[in-house]
Amino acid sequence: MDRLLRFFYEYRAFFTFLVLELVCAWLIVQNNQYQSASYFNSSNRLAANIVGFSNGVREYFSLRDINNELADENAELRTKLEKRNQSFYSLETHEIKDPAIINRFDYVSAKVVNTTSSFFKNYITINKGSDDGIRPGMAAISSVGAVGKVKSVSEHYSVLISLLNVDEQVSSVIKRTENFGTVQWDGVDARFANFLYIPRHVTPQVGDTIVTSGFNAVFPEGVFVGIIRDVRLSEEAAFHNIRIELAQDFTKLSFVEIVRSNLKSEKDSLELKTIGEPK
Repeated sequence: MDRLLRFFYEYRAFFTFLVLELVCAWLIVQNNQYQSASYFNSSNRLAANIVGFSNGVREYFSLRDINNELADENAELRTKLEKRNQSFYSLETHEIKDPAIINRFDYVSAKVVNTTSSFFKNYITINKGSDDGIRPGMAAISSVGAVGKVKSVSEHYSVLISLLNVDEQVSSVIKRTENFGTVQWDGVDARFANFLYIPRHVTPQVGDTIVTSGFNAVFPEGVFVGIIRDVRLSEEAAFHNIRIELAQDFTKLSFVEIVRSNLKSEKDSLELKTIGEPK
């Protein structure tokens, strides 16, 4: 404290000059319209810049919460759209009136916390589990297209089988021709997969859209899977050799939506009762 007082005493002339300068500046601003306007314009501009910078920093650090909110909203809107489409179909064709069918799918948004894309069997970990109503066998999609299927679940996390898994197969259809086939990854390139079992009499074309068929009651019908990029047919082959580019780039996957099929258990139970356990 003594040293601080000594410092002020030693430079008392400078501090007196500084105080007088500030008083003079204040008097000039207060008593002159031009200087007053210039001062307040400059101070407001500086304050606006500081506030803008502060808001930008705050928004940057709140991006995670914003992304989570948008993902939840997207899942809610997708559920409403599914119900609306089924209701519209019912009104137009008088074929679907059962509320259980209209409400057959629900969507739960989740964040990807871990993912792989360089192995033959790749998996995705998300931050939602059984506490959020997620069960093994449910489908996972993104805002772009099909992603995979839930493999195992804990209370707060779930592990998905990615489409980039050589054991995973997705029943799909060529949107233009309505011919059914199966999408399966071959473990070669994370951006491409094979579209299998399209017979030689069908005429698939490069650029055709591949979507889910809805046959397995896991994926909703019409979810984007990929686009045909190469079609080959040897002379003696029964099926086309088709290569598709996957809709989802798994190296950029941040959020998914888990599709809860409300009718899958009924379908599986009926098939099990009719057909029996698969051998």
